[in-house]
Amino acid sequence: MKKIISFSLAIQIVMVLNVLIILFHLCILGGFIPYENVWAGRIENDEQMIVFESISIAVNLIYIGLVSQKNRSKKSVIPKNIIQIGLWVFVILFSLNTIGNLFAVSIYEKLIATPLTFILAFLTWRIVAEKK
Repeated sequence: MKKIISFSLAIQIVMVLNVLIILFHLCILGGFIPYENVWAGRIENDEQMIVFESISIAVNLIYIGLVSQKNRSKKSVIPKNIIQIGLWVFVILFSLNTIGNLFAVSIYEKLIATPLTFILAFLTWRIVAEKK
């Protein structure tokens, strides 16, 4: 695993992808991207969209926080075992999300979100495997 991609490169890719993902969710909240293209095409109204997109942004911020703490060379604010458990939860979440995206109504979600969540699952697995 460590020979495939370095820890620092995995961290960098995850951070860039998550900033882009948050910007994407902000574009949905702003109405620049139709919400029919996300959440498996099952959002029915603006109120649902606001709730789901807000949850998405919050979850991504938590993920960024965990990855940032794992990357710290000095003592983390969060205990290391909590960081590890949290990151394993994200490996599972991204893996399940990859499977769920395969069954999405939106073709965009199938073609874009499926590989993206697969990459995030793989990179998170790489990050959590680091003995740091």
